[in-house]
Amino acid sequence: MVSPNRKKHKTIKGILLIVIFFMALSPILFYSVSEVEVSDVEIANKPHYKKPEQPLHDVELPDFLSIRHIPDRKQAFFEFLKPAIEKENQRLNKLRQTIMLLAKQHQQGDTLSNQQVLWLTKLSKSYRVNPKWNIAEQLSALLVKVDEIPRQLVLVQAANESAWGSSRFAKIGLNFFGIWCFKQGCGMVPNGRDAGLRHEVAAFDSVDDVIGHYFLNINSNAAYNMLRQIRAQLREHDVPLQADILATGLLPYSERGIDYVVEINTMLRHNRRYL
Repeated sequence: MVSPNRKKHKTIKGILLIVIFFMALSPILFYSVSEVEVSDVEIANKPHYKKPEQPLHDVELPDFLSIRHIPDRKQAFFEFLKPAIEKENQRLNKLRQTIMLLAKQHQQGDTLSNQQVLWLTKLSKSYRVNPKWNIAEQLSALLVKVDEIPRQLVLVQAANESAWGSSRFAKIGLNFFGIWCFKQGCGMVPNGRDAGLRHEVAAFDSVDDVIGHYFLNINSNAAYNMLRQIRAQLREHDVPLQADILATGLLPYSERGIDYVVEINTMLRHNRRYL
């Protein structure tokens, strides 16, 4: 008889093999998407800024650069973002439980009410699930998309993309993840933007807003399908969601590809005591 621990080890090993397989195919599988993330951080104290920009939000953002002791700065940055991340993960857990109840109800042959169907249709549109699919298909797809993202992974990505909260985009627009937008006036114009390009770096009104946007992007954007499939496999085998494994699904987040994933995993290891 094979022990449960050995079974779990085989499961994790199998998932890792899937991850490596997808990494090898990444140049073929991943393509440009409508919502892209900025990989290069712009720091607000560069000499070419003639005058300081006014924040596009009313949030009292800590001056992380003024904290000279690096461990204290890291801890302050993580503590600033943790509440919003935990809040969003809790919201997603409750939403996921509702979806699971509807799936169980449908599997037992009980008809969903008109109100439940309308709710399901609205949620499917939010998560880019085809509302024309039958109810079973929609519920199955939503269970893959509506789920947690490990807090550690979100925090490390925020630190990487915002230079620990010191980037221009973080300070002026609360954009800790370098998220682009494409409507004039939706955010901040990147310095050195190439002629003919019209994208801006999105600005947000609150930390909750940017965290919610980040989660929805990772959970619905076609570019991160691999991350969601890895997460679904971990769920299916009752294996905890591990930040370092899920980080592999972030290959499309940066043009740096595998180098970006390696950097995120390195940051996860080096900052474990703060996470």
